[in-house]
Amino acid sequence: MTNYGTISTSSSPSANLEYISRAKDRLKAGLGTRRPWKLMYDFRSLGLPGGLRDAIARVRTNAAYFRTNYAIVVLAILFLSLLWHPISLIVFVVMMAVWLFLYFLRDEPLVLLGRPIDDRIVLAVLAVLTVVFLLLTRATTNILVALLIGAVVVVLHAAFRKTDDLSLDEENAGLLTSAGAAGSSSS
Repeated sequence: MTNYGTISTSSSPSANLEYISRAKDRLKAGLGTRRPWKLMYDFRSLGLPGGLRDAIARVRTNAAYFRTNYAIVVLAILFLSLLWHPISLIVFVVMMAVWLFLYFLRDEPLVLLGRPIDDRIVLAVLAVLTVVFLLLTRATTNILVALLIGAVVVVLHAAFRKTDDLSLDEENAGLLTSAGAAGSSSS
């Protein structure tokens, strides 16, 4: 006897829920490196740098400490600049989904023609494809201006944000100590 109207599924609902749960956990872990916005925009922590060396040191420290926040800021500025270019916005959203599935949310190495692909290659290919696809939408000026504005906003914030109240982890502290030692040895 045939059962009309029944749909056979190859994957169980629990497997789909497990994938969604893993995806949420990986997104939370990725965004877990984000620092609190209150700390980033604490107006009491803003002040003029003592000079060019102090500004450069602040930019290095703040860039290491707030790197995820700065990436979110630049992406938000880019997203807002594309609101007047719907095709570019669609391409941007599609490429963000591709990034999520091919780079951020996968548990296993990407395999192409039976060979595993290194994450650095995936990163480079996705970055190039994103830029190329966005430039093909003829919003080149908007994209470049948005990236320039994002870079200026990040550098200005990093230069004027004091670093006295930041508690760095060992990895960043070692990186910044060696950068600071290199900068002080040249004086």
